[in-house]
Amino acid sequence: MILPQSYPAVLFLMVLSLFCLGSWASFFKFAGKWRFELYYLDFALGLMLASVIFAFTVGNIGYDGFNFIDDLQHAGKRQWLYIFIAGLIFNLGNMLLIAAVSVCGLAVAFPMGMGMAMLLGSGLGIAGQPAGNGMLLGLGCLLILTSIIINAVSYRIMGVARHEAQARAGLAKSTRRPSPLKGIVLAVAAGMFLGVFTPLVDKARQGDLGLGPYALGAIFAFGVFFSSFVYDIFFMNLPVEGTPVEFGGYLNVSLKQHLMGLVSGVIWYAGILSAWLCASVPETIQGEPVLRFGLAQGSPVVAALWGIVVFREFKNSDMRVKVLGTFMLVLLLCGIAMIGAAPMFLRKG
Repeated sequence: MILPQSYPAVLFLMVLSLFCLGSWASFFKFAGKWRFELYYLDFALGLMLASVIFAFTVGNIGYDGFNFIDDLQHAGKRQWLYIFIAGLIFNLGNMLLIAAVSVCGLAVAFPMGMGMAMLLGSGLGIAGQPAGNGMLLGLGCLLILTSIIINAVSYRIMGVARHEAQARAGLAKSTRRPSPLKGIVLAVAAGMFLGVFTPLVDKARQGDLGLGPYALGAIFAFGVFFSSFVYDIFFMNLPVEGTPVEFGGYLNVSLKQHLMGLVSGVIWYAGILSAWLCASVPETIQGEPVLRFGLAQGSPVVAALWGIVVFREFKNSDMRVKVLGTFMLVLLLCGIAMIGAAPMFLRKG
């Protein structure tokens, strides 16, 4: 199997991972009016296909003579189970995240959901084995929590302003002000699931019987693909928005929309595989913790920029929303930087 052998190669994969994990959901927006429940079937299929292609190409060649099949056979069955369950948990969180995107957009759902995932992941790390300077970790978590609260406030302001504009134009369906609760709950719930699957991934790759990155990704992708149909039945019958949808609706969309779903799955998998490849090499070529953590956790900022700059989700919003949105991103970046820098200060102490 091919692994990065130098710091420049690791840095390239980190940047690629950042861009892919922050950009995959934009293809849901590019697809136009399409229920996320149907889009997600193509996303899961694209992810599964990508895992097989990568496993039997770059995962099966190299100079060490240890290929993808060897890795699967060498690993313990407990490690297989860990990563399969991680795929099930991740997929529920990711489906809730894309549901939140369908309700409140990229610029709100990703920073809120992934921010919650970082908070939960950092909290579990602190409770289990502190990974750095406690003060920096605490301040970083506080800044991320503040960014989530500000995001929720700006989303509420934006919703009220849009409703008032529709009312003045005679287009409002009701005089009742819209509640931001649905989008916020979906994003926070997504973050809670996305924040707890990583320890299972770590367990699956640790030790003498641990899985390598390509085998890890293949079993993880199978868990995602398998569970997508199970979760989709729930979301189709109890939709977060609109009326229930049938599986037959999957055949009634354009080829472009199917392609957008498949491409988004491939892009997401390329991003997570790049991250796992970087984590599988010695720390001596992984770079400083602050840069490593920033590139690994910066995807919600990239997704928010897609929403703000490309899809103009804050278009026609008043200055308060724009200021709060900018402040939210700054706080999120500062929180990520503080958590990433915490291990450096622990070593100096």
